[in-house]
Amino acid sequence: MERKHMSAFALYQSISTDQPPPAKKASLQVAEKKKKKKENGASKPNTVKAQLKPARKKIRKKPLKREEHLKEFTDNQEEEEEECASGDGEDIEAFLADLAKVNNSRERASKLFQWLINPIPAKSFFRETWEKKPILVQRNNPDYYKGLFSTAEFDHILRQEDVQYGVNLDVTSYSNGQRETHNPPGRALPFTVWDFYEAGCSLRMLNPQAFSSTVWNVLSILQEQFGSMAGANVYLTPPGTQGFAPHYDDIEAFVVQLEGKKHWRVYNPRTEDEVLPVLSSPNFNQAEIGKPILEVVLEAGDLLYFPRGFIHQGDCLPDAHSLHITISSFQKNSWGDLLQKVVPAALEIAMEEDVEFRQGLPLDYLTYMGVQNSDKDDPRRTKFFSRVESLMKKLTNYAPVDAAVDQKSRDYLHDCLPPLLSPEELSSSVKGARTRWERGQVMDVGAHITTQTRVRVLRAGCARLCSDGEAVHLYHTIDNSRTYHKEEPKSFEIKAEHTDAVEFLIHSYPKFVTVGSFPCDSAEDRITLAELLFERGIIHTAEPL
Repeated sequence: MERKHMSAFALYQSISTDQPPPAKKASLQVAEKKKKKKENGASKPNTVKAQLKPARKKIRKKPLKREEHLKEFTDNQEEEEEECASGDGEDIEAFLADLAKVNNSRERASKLFQWLINPIPAKSFFRETWEKKPILVQRNNPDYYKGLFSTAEFDHILRQEDVQYGVNLDVTSYSNGQRETHNPPGRALPFTVWDFYEAGCSLRMLNPQAFSSTVWNVLSILQEQFGSMAGANVYLTPPGTQGFAPHYDDIEAFVVQLEGKKHWRVYNPRTEDEVLPVLSSPNFNQAEIGKPILEVVLEAGDLLYFPRGFIHQGDCLPDAHSLHITISSFQKNSWGDLLQKVVPAALEIAMEEDVEFRQGLPLDYLTYMGVQNSDKDDPRRTKFFSRVESLMKKLTNYAPVDAAVDQKSRDYLHDCLPPLLSPEELSSSVKGARTRWERGQVMDVGAHITTQTRVRVLRAGCARLCSDGEAVHLYHTIDNSRTYHKEEPKSFEIKAEHTDAVEFLIHSYPKFVTVGSFPCDSAEDRITLAELLFERGIIHTAEPL
């Protein structure tokens, strides 16, 4: 049974023109139906209905009792004692500076995520909403995400950076059911980009983390929360236009409204096959997607989350532009993605170690198996299927699950952004070492690590030991590029006699441990390993050397 939805027009009927905004208390609306996906690379339309024209000002007479209008989307979340990570309206730079003082990067990630979805408790979110249904947070606080990104920064990046059409920026439009991309070749310069915008085109910056240190910082922290790469796109849309057709994505999407406002419609997955899909969809026409389960106008400071597979489209109302950033994660991070690595390896091992997997097929199996024989009522078919089932069950005994997880973790570390170091981390790591050329000579060279030096890995998830069967390598994110996969995976070999010590360091985080406590054969080995890890940027010291 389809649920009723609330139109943007109905939302704006309660808007007044002369009273101050209500207390900064967020209201939550949740779509109760389940299903899917992304917004990181598809399309949204360009027609704006006359009925969506809002009242001119956005000041409410009184706190809006949205439960009267959106009963279907009210979250029945339980009361939970969960601390919010940031006060309302605090500039994100100040918040990130405070966050940098948190000693544990996992705790840092947890606090940042809580700030992103506040006031929804993170435990409730992951239990009740994640991968299941959309959720809306309306804050009546346009400054909540202040400092994350802005149109002014967009313009500055165009002027100062080498932004390339199709690589870093897409120019798009959606009108009369037609989605188009208008990218010319070469660099995206302000003269042309803003001309496209004035002509009604949307602008999508594909990797703002490559240009914005704030976005880079936020994503590099959040990736530890998700255990999966965190990415982002920025969307700038002119008033009264739409840049993308209805579609669903293959990522979990957090739509963060930064400036202006945007009218959004979210739709259930059309079939079970489109629940948590593996790939993003093509563009849909309006007749293919049914009625929305959630229709809302996002204003600055608001958040909309929807899982992969949920169809969505967003268009600008006539009286304001829109700037939002979509933070995304969990692309290709399912059980099926892991099993794609486990099953082929398990079969290879089983064929090497178990003669039953090497025994020949029946001489006459082609006469009763296969599609052309699938309608036959032949007892040999039953026996054949029984044998396959038996071997499949036996295959689990040979599944190298840990090795497959390590292989997946290598992919994850390659996907990740490098950490943006806090001042304390910088001053105590190789990247902030004071060694320099000054007054015609090298200064502050030769700072030595001793057995009394206290060290720890730089971040909880920045490095991982993996074996290829012959050698052990330490894979890490420290030297990754801010541009996705611009560099090859980063790793270096660890001697067999040092692997226990590296494991000890990784498991000791967030505690600092003395180099002398490393489980190595000699003090010389301990110092040699510590110097290697320090020079590679994997560890930092409790105090600057």
